[in-house]
Order: sequence, then structure tokens, then C-alpha cells
Amino acid sequence: MDIVLVILQGCIVIGAIVLGVRTGGIGLGLWGVVGTVILVFVFQLPPGAIPIDAFFIIIAVITASSAMQAAGGIDYLVSIASKIIQRSPKRLTYVAPIVAFVFTVLSGTSNIFFALIPVIYETAYRNGQRPERALAASTVTSGLGITASPVSAAMAAYLVLMDGTGYGLPQILLITVPAALIACLATSLVQQRVGKDLLDDPEYLKRVADGTVEVPAALKARYEAKVGAGTTGGGTATATATMTGGPDAAAGDVPPAPVEHPVPPGGATAAWIFVAGTLVIVLLGLFPGLRPAFPDEAGELVPIGMSTVIEMIMFTVALVIILVRKVKPSLVVEQPLLRAGFVAAVALFGIAWMADTFISANEETIIEPLGAMIEANPLLLAVALFLVCGLTTSQSATTNTMIPIALASGLAPGIITAMWPSLIGVWLFPANGSQIASVETDLTGSTKLTQVPVWHSFTIPMLVSWVAVVGSGLLIQLIVPA
Repeated sequence: MDIVLVILQGCIVIGAIVLGVRTGGIGLGLWGVVGTVILVFVFQLPPGAIPIDAFFIIIAVITASSAMQAAGGIDYLVSIASKIIQRSPKRLTYVAPIVAFVFTVLSGTSNIFFALIPVIYETAYRNGQRPERALAASTVTSGLGITASPVSAAMAAYLVLMDGTGYGLPQILLITVPAALIACLATSLVQQRVGKDLLDDPEYLKRVADGTVEVPAALKARYEAKVGAGTTGGGTATATATMTGGPDAAAGDVPPAPVEHPVPPGGATAAWIFVAGTLVIVLLGLFPGLRPAFPDEAGELVPIGMSTVIEMIMFTVALVIILVRKVKPSLVVEQPLLRAGFVAAVALFGIAWMADTFISANEETIIEPLGAMIEANPLLLAVALFLVCGLTTSQSATTNTMIPIALASGLAPGIITAMWPSLIGVWLFPANGSQIASVETDLTGSTKLTQVPVWHSFTIPMLVSWVAVVGSGLLIQLIVPA
């Protein structure tokens, strides 16, 4: 009978998540709360712990981020990223993914990547490259930045869950940051070889013939030679010469005009205030002795927790930006980042509360069998994180659902942290704004979705990143002190 009840409760949890995903936006969190209501009032389960710390960390971070956005700080970061990306067009598939990762780490949200999508596309296409290679790789690696950022929503949830395990922010970053950088490089190496060159791509040639897209200067001579060779039969020699860098290819050597991103006055100041706040958080995490300490129940001095530190620093950063840049508080509330962050906070609140209610009440039935499976084969945790994140499209909700099970199984914190970036599975289905925006921006048709939901332009870089980040993380955690 107990098993039947647990199965019914599990159906409620899964059903709430599915309905939340279908509703979208804030609906994920609200359905999570409704699921909690059913578990408590219908199945008489004691309510789980309310994720207060994680919720307010997100609120603090998005408040600071939104103040930075209102002051033009996001525009400043985007302008820097744009210059870096456009400065190395020949190495775009290697540079763009690293830039996307780093700027997600700094800002704590992959929303910043939206502004980089047209820059990456324009840089790739103007230089005659297949846009899919850089666009898909950068989209995926921006997601790696979530588990390497001290100010992301997922990190907020993870820090709270790892409290007391001996693994704080320094240990987590020592694993996730280098592992993510290795994954970025591996993804770029593979992605550079994905797909045909544009002039060999039938879809691109069809779009050019239909007038949907214009041939860039970098490809014009080669394209004309190719068309001539295909229509006259006598242009083979010319086509060969131009496609291998003959005299006519010189027309493509003219560097395209850079894409400019205007920065409002004071945008740089706002961005550097935010970055400084982030660095202070990292510094206080690395050196606990810098944090104020107070007696615990045993009378021993214990530094204040990192959850409190992040909340205090980020709210302070928001106020400093408002005062220094004279930003109207009403403008901060109107920023897209604040809306997106609030949705993430509510989603985390509802799903985490429901998951803790379900798991805490069924520890013997759920935790012990799953814990035994994970303990016997730790790689199952990576698979579970990957699939659950793909289904929920929420890194923070997945963290709150799966990490408690991993901790209860007795798995070492280092191994759990190494597998935590499996949240890269968020790209499993084309249900994210970055994926859709990349596909819509790429007029060449090289970045695409298919009728098979899990097979699209982002599948290969996602799988490569997953294997690389987990594999390297498992090696790195062996030398990270607890």
C-alpha cells in the first residue's frame, strides 16, 4: 500500500512539473506550489523546508543585475564581448563559446547571450563561415557558465544544499570553472568540423537563389565561380582557382565593417561595480577568515554563511549602482532581467518546496533505493541531472530536485559537484529562447531544428560539452581539498 501511495505522490510531482513546463514562465513555480498543496492536504505529508535562502539569493542577484541593466551596464558588457568576438573572425568557433561562457559567469545569467547572437551570426556570415558552428557552440557553452557563476540562480540553490558538507564556493568553482573551460575547447574542436561549408550546403544555395539571403563579399567571387562552373561547364578552372584562394578571392579579403553596440553614458561604471561585487563574493568565499564570525550553539566562532554574504553584497551593489549612476528605482523594476529573474525565483521556490516535501516524507522508499543505485553507479547521477534538466528546462529546479538525493546516497561532495554541470541537458529540447533566437537569426538556414525534438543543431555540442565537463570534473575533483 505504501508503494502505491508513493507512486501516486510521484505522479503528482511529475504532473505538476509537466503542467508547469507547458504553462511556461511563472507557471512552473505556481504548479510546484499546487503540487505541494496536494501532497500536504490530500496525502497528509508534512510540508518540506521552504527554500528561503535560495529564493532571496536570486532576488538579490537579479536586483543588482537589473540595476546594472538600467544603468547601461549590460550594454557595456555586450559591447566588450562584441569587440572580442569580431576581433578574431577566423577563430570565431573557438572565441565565441569562451566569450559566451565568461560573460554568463560574470552576469550570473545566460540572458546576456541573447544580445551576442546577432553579433556572432554577422561575424561568421560576413567572413564566409557556416554560422551554425559558432552559434550552436556558443549557445551551449553559455549554459556551462551557470554552474561556474557565483551569482547564478542554480549556484544559489546548490550552495544552500551543500552547506555543511565541507564544500563551499571555493571548492565548487575550483571544479566547475576549469572543467567548463575544457568543455568549451572540446566543443569548439568538434563543432569546427560540423556541417558543410556554406557553398556546399544545398539549403543555403537554395536561399541565395530565392533571394532570401545575400552572398557576403567574402564568398561572392567563389559563389559566382561555382555558379558559372555549374551552368556553363567551361568555368571549372576558374572555380577551382577562386575556391582555393586564387586572384578573384582577393575581393573577400576586405574586412567587413564591425557591428557597433552603443553604450549609454555610465554603463561601464555600472558594469564594473557589479563585477567588483561579484569578485568580493568570490574573495569572501575563498577566505572565510574575512567574514564576520559569531558563536554557534557550541560556543565556537563560525563565519557567516555564503548565502547571507551573497544577499548582503548584491543588494548593496544594487544600491551603489542606483546612487552612483542616479538610476530611478522605478526603472530597475521595469528591466527584463528583473522579470526573468523573478520567474526563476518563483520556479525554484515552488519546485524545490514540492520536491523537498515529497522526498523528505518518503526517504526510506525513495532515497535508499535511488541512493543505492547512484552509489553503485555514480554516473547515473549525471544522466539523471541531464534528463531532468532537459524535461524541466530549469537548472535551479533540477538542482533542488536531484542534489538532495545524491547527498542522501552518501556520494562524495566532490563527485556530486563534478556531475552537477550535467545541467547542460537544459538544451536537450529546443524549448529555450537562446536556441530559438539562434535559429531565427541565422538566415542561411545552417542553424536548424528538425522534426525529431532531440536532434537539432545544438545536440552535438551539447553532448560533447556534457561528456567533457563531467569527465574533466571527475578528474579535477580528485585534487581539490575539501
